[in-house]
Amino acid sequence: MSVSTSVTARRVAAAVIAAGALVGSASVSASAAAPRDRSHVAISRVQSDAPGFDDRSARSLNAEWVEITNSGRHGVNLNGWTLKDEDGNRYTFRHYTLAGRSTVRVHTGYGRDTNRDLFQDRRNEVWDNRSDTATLRSDRGRFVDSVSWGRHHDRNHGRDDHRGHGH
Repeated sequence: MSVSTSVTARRVAAAVIAAGALVGSASVSASAAAPRDRSHVAISRVQSDAPGFDDRSARSLNAEWVEITNSGRHGVNLNGWTLKDEDGNRYTFRHYTLAGRSTVRVHTGYGRDTNRDLFQDRRNEVWDNRSDTATLRSDRGRFVDSVSWGRHHDRNHGRDDHRGHGH
């Protein structure tokens, strides 16, 4: 084997190794950029009609709520996400991460926020007892989930009204 053939063979081998390394790093980068666990956040239950009288007391307002569940393994940052009714009443999540495999209850009334309970701090009912739609959107305004009850039952795609509303 001549010296020039040996040098050419080494250059070709080096090019093949470099190309393999480049392809390997590109596939690692692509897989690292992909989310490990997709968001599995959904509205799991709604209690639009608080038990007892709707007297706008803290007890009555806090008995009106929407539950949001993360069925995924990883926490999801809900900062900037919104929960809205048909009349345009909107609650925006602030500085809240919903842990993996957990549920948070968003109460209409006022109180002290915890990991399991958040409060809209409203003095009036939000959810219409007879018919309404709760819609959850991401911080970028993308539709995540909705639950309808009353005259909107057909838009529920076969799910039970309120998903365990409790009546």
